[in-house]
Amino acid sequence: MIRKKKCVAMLLAGGQGSRLSPLTNIIAKPAVSFGGKYRIIDFPLSNCVNSGIDTVGVLTQYQPLYLNNYIGNGQPWDLDRSFGGVHILSPYQGKHSSDWYKGTANAIYQNLHFIKQYDPDYVLVLSGDHIYKMDYSKMLNYHILSDADCTIAAISVPKEEASRFGILNTLENGEIYEFEEKPKKPKSTLASMGIYIFTAKKLYKYLEEDNEDKNSSNDFGKNVLPKMLESGEKMVAYHFEGYWKDVGTIESLYDANMDLLGDFPKFDVTDTSWKIQSRSPLAPPHYISDCAKTVNSIIMSGCEIYGTIENSVLSNSVTVKKGAVIRNSIIMEDTVIGENSVIEYSIVDENTIIGNNVRIGEPKETKRGITVLARDIKVDDGATVPGGAKVDKNVSKEEE
Repeated sequence: MIRKKKCVAMLLAGGQGSRLSPLTNIIAKPAVSFGGKYRIIDFPLSNCVNSGIDTVGVLTQYQPLYLNNYIGNGQPWDLDRSFGGVHILSPYQGKHSSDWYKGTANAIYQNLHFIKQYDPDYVLVLSGDHIYKMDYSKMLNYHILSDADCTIAAISVPKEEASRFGILNTLENGEIYEFEEKPKKPKSTLASMGIYIFTAKKLYKYLEEDNEDKNSSNDFGKNVLPKMLESGEKMVAYHFEGYWKDVGTIESLYDANMDLLGDFPKFDVTDTSWKIQSRSPLAPPHYISDCAKTVNSIIMSGCEIYGTIENSVLSNSVTVKKGAVIRNSIIMEDTVIGENSVIEYSIVDENTIIGNNVRIGEPKETKRGITVLARDIKVDDGATVPGGAKVDKNVSKEEE
């Protein structure tokens, strides 16, 4: 009996994520912490399983160690399958050559052997730096019913933001007739989400042609999709109307975390009908002392709170000592905040030790920007880190 899959997902998770520095100095962008208990990659992986897609290739390249360890055998997402499941796909040395992935299309091309072993009818291509909940099976059904060669997920964006995106211009029936890459004067506000479904045989054909083109930058948006459109292939836009955030920058990552707060959050990760799974560490329940104050915040298990937390997101096992104040900030796991220290409008990465009487960041109103501290660093007692600073080494009071 021949075994095959209807659809295989390929998740692009190899980008350096330089715009998220220093959070991505030693880990891949999809492994960055989000929302207290998640990693960015939890969202597309969970979407796949919830959509009935159980075969996922994760293409890694930059700083893959932590991401590889985090995904493991895929068990937390129910992707530990004997046929299919999740597979880490890194660049490798072949018989005739060895290359880093040159672009998004080249990354998929180098792993066509992985896709073809499942003989799928369709291939879903995803990015590893988006926060959203999406039923890919509905998009796949739309692709099939449209008899399309390629379907691109698209979302309406404000007109003033449209020039930041790849814009799709469509006919009334949803068929795409033109791409505009970050146009100065966009003709529409329908932005590509970087989520594609291809009829498999068409994908193979255009990736192989793209590989032969020495002038190509081997990118889907710049090369493969325009070539398919130019060649007369049927391409349609699939309208998505839920929450979606590209968290490729410090500002967008911060905003997406803040969207989780409040009695009526813009994005609800507690919805049990579409559960987002993660490999959460085991930790005891959080402890909030009688002298602590917490307002409109997410505080995960293992935290010990003796200070004040306002409008903030705290990951697992964060300690906030007496008199410390955290406002409008994101504190990642295993971080310690010393007594009487104040953190404002900041992101503090994992395993960071902040001393007593420290000042980090400034209120948003000063317009200095978000302060970011990398993982595994120490900030001495009495030190100050100004608003908008990006810090990737220890901070001593004498160095100010």
